[in-house]
Amino acid sequence: MSEKVKELREQFGQKLSAAADPQVLEALRVEYLGKKGSVTDLLKSMKDLSGEEKKEFGQQVNLLKNEIAEAIAAKSEQLRQEALEREISLMPEFDLSAPPVLDRGSYHPITLVQRECENVFRSMGFTVEDYSEIVTDYECFESLNIPKHHPARDMQDTYYLTNGQLLKSQTSAAQNAIYKKYRKALIEEGKPIKAIFPGRCFRNEATDNCHENTFFQMEGVMVDKNISISNLIFFMKTMLSEVFRKDIKVRLRPGFFPFVEPGFELDISCLICGGTGCPSCKHSGWLELCPCGMIHPEVLKAGGIDPEEYTGFAFGLGMTRLAMMKYGIKDIRDLNSGNLKALSQFTQDC
Repeated sequence: MSEKVKELREQFGQKLSAAADPQVLEALRVEYLGKKGSVTDLLKSMKDLSGEEKKEFGQQVNLLKNEIAEAIAAKSEQLRQEALEREISLMPEFDLSAPPVLDRGSYHPITLVQRECENVFRSMGFTVEDYSEIVTDYECFESLNIPKHHPARDMQDTYYLTNGQLLKSQTSAAQNAIYKKYRKALIEEGKPIKAIFPGRCFRNEATDNCHENTFFQMEGVMVDKNISISNLIFFMKTMLSEVFRKDIKVRLRPGFFPFVEPGFELDISCLICGGTGCPSCKHSGWLELCPCGMIHPEVLKAGGIDPEEYTGFAFGLGMTRLAMMKYGIKDIRDLNSGNLKALSQFTQDC
């Protein structure tokens, strides 16, 4: 029986040396270690041996089995390395002395504005969070005090997927997750929740100079004890003055949003027309930039925060409209057009 083991070991060694690609190697593994392989056949032949002979022969077969498995693994790694070296050898050499390519890409206006806003809010102690563009109905509506069949949903018709999820119509969809993420630090350590979460939003609506079906927002929240509307106004005015590098004329008017109470619309004087009226501001002289307000108690409850002890504000900054005002872009549709001739006026190199 030992001769069979020796013979099988020699046969395997010869075939392994000849294996030149992963497919042949896999076939060799099946031939020797598979359920109907040669090593398995050796184990089946033990039935006619005595107890002591079975023990000794079984040890020899198991040793052979381990040797074959290790040899195949080593050969597999060798073939992988050889393939990698061949691929590298076929790659063209990189000439470090070659002049740089000057025709590079550039950052989109919204990217520039978003990064600028993120830096401003970071300087005020806010963390920057990211969130999915595909969310549940609970995240986008129900957790924000907008139950099913609530008329407020009519203002935010979006795109639904076959699995019941939807493309978020507002960055507010991340609020519930943010509250749950930081509530422990708020309650146990007294650290206020201060976070912004920029992202792309979608709405099924007609497009014009100031409306698009795909746009960018930046949601922001702050929750702590004794937070008031004056805190909200301070943070908004600070952000706008930093982005535009000058004082901006703003107005605060009542607005209805189910997830804030009271709710406001923060408008800025249109920088396209100087407040005289144009298509970008619907000839009103003002552009709606930042829906905001004090977070509704029901929204705090849904996030696991006691509204009797904590208050907070939330805002949804329109990044797309902010880019329009900053760079004097008259038509919001230009930003998603892919028109490099138009966009290159406002961008800078990567």
